[in-house]
Amino acid sequence: MNTNPNITIKDIARKFKCSPSTVSRALNDHPTINIETRKTIQEYAQKMGYQRNSLSLSLLHKSTKTIGIILPNISQFHESSMVEGLQSILQPLGYLLNICVTNEHFLIEKEYTERLLANRVDGIFISISQETYNEGRYEHLQMAFHRNIPLIFIDRKYDEIKADGVTIDDYHGAFMATEHLIDVGCTRIAHLRGPKGLTVSEQRLNGYKDCLVKHHFPIDEALIRFSNFKPESAIEPTQYFLDLANPPDGIFGVNDQVCFGALKVIREKGIKIPEEIAIIGFDNSPISQYFYPPLSTVGRQSQPIGEEAAKLFLKQITHPSASSNIVLSPELIIRKSSKR
Repeated sequence: MNTNPNITIKDIARKFKCSPSTVSRALNDHPTINIETRKTIQEYAQKMGYQRNSLSLSLLHKSTKTIGIILPNISQFHESSMVEGLQSILQPLGYLLNICVTNEHFLIEKEYTERLLANRVDGIFISISQETYNEGRYEHLQMAFHRNIPLIFIDRKYDEIKADGVTIDDYHGAFMATEHLIDVGCTRIAHLRGPKGLTVSEQRLNGYKDCLVKHHFPIDEALIRFSNFKPESAIEPTQYFLDLANPPDGIFGVNDQVCFGALKVIREKGIKIPEEIAIIGFDNSPISQYFYPPLSTVGRQSQPIGEEAAKLFLKQITHPSASSNIVLSPELIIRKSSKR
């Protein structure tokens, strides 16, 4: 039998000399249709290649069973693990996940948001791009929020919109990392900070500074330099640190990636790690334990962020309520790069 992907319910109804509504009920296993009739119609529809009209079904059930996920990138372990967390909860429930990558650009983020809304997704999970922070433009998020579509921030959020969010305690994680360097004897601790204005960057900078203040260390602006989360962005700042008349004996990197760049510079200069300079990152990326030397870091609970965000979404679609903000606790992981 030749298949026909364009076959409709009306075509099947003509085949069996019945009404289209009878065919529709049979295809949906409605108990009012005789079980043998249901089986016969379903088998014929399958052989002919009949496909249900997803848009019509979504209009009928007021749900498309699709989810939008907007991320700055997908190349890092943290982001992919968050997606795995979302998928582990939502996929078994029949949801299709549409992953959109902004590469930190505002206009791309805005376009994806508008297209996802036009496609009637059931919810949007978003980690805001760096450029969105820089531009200070959030009208696309306001649009989603005012349409009463669940909008859930993951990892990065915008506090002015009272939507659900799941983040890690970046401040406490940075405080722990800095305090660890103090505990192992570091007295001049530099910080490879993240881009200005980004919540995760600012929280980690504040945790670093407050820890120094608590332990009566001066905050030396010469020991704070920008990076952009990528290894190569740490090369010039690390060279700058090491060329100071009084160089640091400890470095806290905003993430593991910048620490990999810093370690390359330190090794090339023949400086001993951790005897002469200790270093710690943030993220606990899989490669950090296999790097040389194995990198001390702060674990972010990446997959649980996705899992908790998925649970918030399911709660919103069944029992809409005031926004919830879940903050997960980080974990200090000590390895040879800082173990004196």
